[in-house]
Amino acid sequence: MHPLRELTLDDLRRRTSVKWREHGPDVLPLWVAEMDVLLAEPITRAVTRAVADGDTGYPHGTAYAEAVSAFALERWSWTVDPGRMAWVADVMTGIVEAIGLVSSPGDPVVVSPPVYPPFYGYVEHAGRAIVEAPLNEVGRLDLDSLEAAFIRAGSTGRPVTYLLCNPQNPTAVAHTAEELTAVAGLAQTYGVRVVVDEIHAPLAADGFVPYLSLPGTANAFSLVSATKAWNLAGMKAALLVAGEEGAADLARLPEVVSHGPSHLGDIAHATAFREGGAWLDALHADLAANRVLLAELLDRHLPGARWGQGAGTYLAWIDCRGLGLGDDPAEAFLDRGRVAVSSGLPFGNGDGYVRLNFATTPEILTEALERMGSVV
Repeated sequence: MHPLRELTLDDLRRRTSVKWREHGPDVLPLWVAEMDVLLAEPITRAVTRAVADGDTGYPHGTAYAEAVSAFALERWSWTVDPGRMAWVADVMTGIVEAIGLVSSPGDPVVVSPPVYPPFYGYVEHAGRAIVEAPLNEVGRLDLDSLEAAFIRAGSTGRPVTYLLCNPQNPTAVAHTAEELTAVAGLAQTYGVRVVVDEIHAPLAADGFVPYLSLPGTANAFSLVSATKAWNLAGMKAALLVAGEEGAADLARLPEVVSHGPSHLGDIAHATAFREGGAWLDALHADLAANRVLLAELLDRHLPGARWGQGAGTYLAWIDCRGLGLGDDPAEAFLDRGRVAVSSGLPFGNGDGYVRLNFATTPEILTEALERMGSVV
């Protein structure tokens, strides 16, 4: 089984999602976080059966939460009670709901750039104030920077929330138990509530540590979903998970929030966590091979670029500052190479960087890097 070798470019160009329709037919798209795979067979079977049965109403039950609980125990040795999980439409919606449980408009929310750009947009739309605690030069958490941000945010006299990304998008770093324990310690010291986006967790190749599995995290929240690991962005469903002390806050979540997920999404995500393990293992193997290939292609075609080779997801955060392409090399790669990669600018602290999605076929990845090399 090779999930990343089953489709041709012609197959993929028939898709109507944003990845394949945002740009012209001459562009190779390696930007948005969609994978070039077919669904895992158990997911296809479950969703197809539901459609054939006309089972397209509203979601019900705890199958999704129970599947996540079982997966977390098997894969991460984390015991989590399904009773501390609540449906949300998707991870970013859940993040806003969690922030709303522990803060009010005008309160500060700390983020660690470079980070997923919607962290900024959703937080600002929720009426909160962004405070930055940048990652260090190798894309890992900078605890001194984080402590300074907690102090700065706390000086307002208002409740402080820390929005953490684990694994980190875009650097693909899976934070270690030591790093996360230190974060929890700082949060306790300064009275900060932590909300963690763990949507990429099942993709982490070098081991993943759930934030809520660690001491000192009982009042925190996590967001989990099968979206990234099983390519289910088009089937909305996620879970907001509370630590033991956060369960009382979770109980205040408005009932209408549970109306957001799609029933088909709930079926797909529950099936992914319950029956998609073999497919996920095969995907890990293909992604590992593509990481090796990408490193070789960068050395050959873009020797001035630098990549930290994070294995937390299928995203590569590439430092192109040595290529002479200015602050936004993604623009040059698109205009002159006809390859779409994500600009580093919206991620914060991303001048001269691009984010490349290598969850594609080796053939597409090879041609894309050849085109990018031609630009310089």
